Amino acid sequence: MVVVGTWNLENLFQPGGEYGPHDAVAYQKKIAAMAGTISAMGPDVLGVQEVGQPEALADLVAALDGEWHTELSPHPDARGIRVGVISRLPLTVLENVTAFAAPLAAVQNADTGPATTQTSRGMLAVRVEPAPGVTLDVAVCHLKSKLLSFPGGRFQARDEGERARYGAYALYRRAAEATTLRGLADRLVGGHGQDRPVVVLGDFNDEPQAATTQIVLGPPGSELGTAGALRPDRGDAWRLWNLATLIPEAERYSRIHNGRGELIDHVLASRALIERVEEIRSVVGHGLPSVTEDPAVRRDAADSDHAPIVARFRL
Repeated sequence: MVVVGTWNLENLFQPGGEYGPHDAVAYQKKIAAMAGTISAMGPDVLGVQEVGQPEALADLVAALDGEWHTELSPHPDARGIRVGVISRLPLTVLENVTAFAAPLAAVQNADTGPATTQTSRGMLAVRVEPAPGVTLDVAVCHLKSKLLSFPGGRFQARDEGERARYGAYALYRRAAEATTLRGLADRLVGGHGQDRPVVVLGDFNDEPQAATTQIVLGPPGSELGTAGALRPDRGDAWRLWNLATLIPEAERYSRIHNGRGELIDHVLASRALIERVEEIRSVVGHGLPSVTEDPAVRRDAADSDHAPIVARFRL
């Protein structure tokens, strides 16, 4: 059995600065709460998002029992957050990705200034060996947020025109990032999805049926819950399956936005794994807050505004 999860840690920064908790007391409460959640779900490999300083992740890992291995993307966003992996198993880094998949062109991301050819945060791919001779490749991402920010650090638009434009800019970039993630998955699967265990983890910032999420899956027609789900198909060599429909319906969300549950954190698996899923859960039992468009109000909050998603695979 190997246990794989994904969790957005919500601005894991050390105290002080622009984004960290105001004092050490609030910081230690957050570290303790997160360590308790991780210990309870017992992952072998956990993809994480919104890691600020590497030292903050080191503090979290130090609060866990046992030996852990850590890798972080060297490419944070403008806020200083990045993706990473913590693992009970030794890690080998396969790729760090920031450039859009060729031949995608640059996309507009503001009213003025140059277009971008870069993902908002780097993507990371690692390999672990859960058993002798058995490898598992894991890609971790954090796609462009739907929670919009505007020039001058504002979280509210001046008017509906500005809101619509910046919503479009975020969508352009998230779609380009999803396409780039699909390219990374292609390199990991390598046309051998039937016998190559690969999982893609992360905060996709959109729900399972969103166009950007669907970009990552591959050819349609074999989604879990459909008649063709487990029928052998030539697309199996490349396709990924979103395990969202296997999450118990009552907990099929990972964030609450303005009072509405959303499943925006995902675990995708190659064909080699989809009949080996023992269980997948959204760890919502610790109580998720309802968030708004202003993330600054949760600066001193303990734990995270996202639920971890954790899957158990029989290998």
